[in-house]
Amino acid sequence: MTERIREILSWYESDNPGTRTNIARLLNHGRLGGTGKLVILPVDQGFEHGPARSFAPNPAGYDPDYHYQLALEAGCNAYAAPLGFIEAGVSKFLGEIPLILKLNNHDTLHDEKDPLSAVTASVDDALRLGCAAVGFTIYPGSSQAQTMYEQVREITKEAKSKGLAMVLWSYPRGSDLSKEGETAVDVVTYAAQIACQLGAHIVKVKLPSAHLELAEAKKVYQKYHIPIETLSQRVSHVVQSSFNGKRIVIFSGGAKSDNDEAFFNEVRAIRDGGGFGSIIGRNSFQRQQKEGMSFLRTCMQIYAGEVK
Repeated sequence: MTERIREILSWYESDNPGTRTNIARLLNHGRLGGTGKLVILPVDQGFEHGPARSFAPNPAGYDPDYHYQLALEAGCNAYAAPLGFIEAGVSKFLGEIPLILKLNNHDTLHDEKDPLSAVTASVDDALRLGCAAVGFTIYPGSSQAQTMYEQVREITKEAKSKGLAMVLWSYPRGSDLSKEGETAVDVVTYAAQIACQLGAHIVKVKLPSAHLELAEAKKVYQKYHIPIETLSQRVSHVVQSSFNGKRIVIFSGGAKSDNDEAFFNEVRAIRDGGGFGSIIGRNSFQRQQKEGMSFLRTCMQIYAGEVK
């Protein structure tokens, strides 16, 4: 085990050996194993956005096996998905890649302004399937947020007691936030802090913009001249807001980009800002397999410092 991984694991000393071993599994697997950086393939979009929107650009993605193969051959640290996709391929790819079972999901058939995802799987499902971690989405800013926080409290307690790592998707959304505010730097940092306070080992947030949404926060940013002009500065601020860098923070890849170089520049900003990596779904699996593998590997090379 590298010194960097030992350092990261030291931040989780309150956790039992089983949980810390599973965090190590995530950090030591794949092309970035041992570096402290992560590239994870998430495929929950079929539930979240619908099958055609998710898989029609590359019909191979309708097959659950495809995503296991893509994550493995690209060298990802882990593969994350809802119960159905994990169950459909786990026996064929037994023990070949760390798995993250997504425990809640939200569909767009009723796309309310204040979302509350349904709990669709359990910690025991994750254990049965040999997963290293469980994942859960919260929507800070939603009128339903307190319900989600209480759900996370119970799920995190159970996951930790049974030796699993906890990954929280923390996506600000709600009727009191503007669309621009969902990715405002003051809101994203707040969402990251909330996830850390809820006990997450790994926090997933969207890349923050320079917009400031909250009036009281804006005063503080201006008074103390918090640097947020560049993306790397904003990433650094998110990491700082996550227990001063003592929690693993990874960033969403978002909808498929038509500009690969712009996406790679975002990866560079995450790297330069001290972020721990990316969780990249549509930008990889909506491409033909060879192209998707090449795309993911370029991201990994950037994180590894092999390309500028």
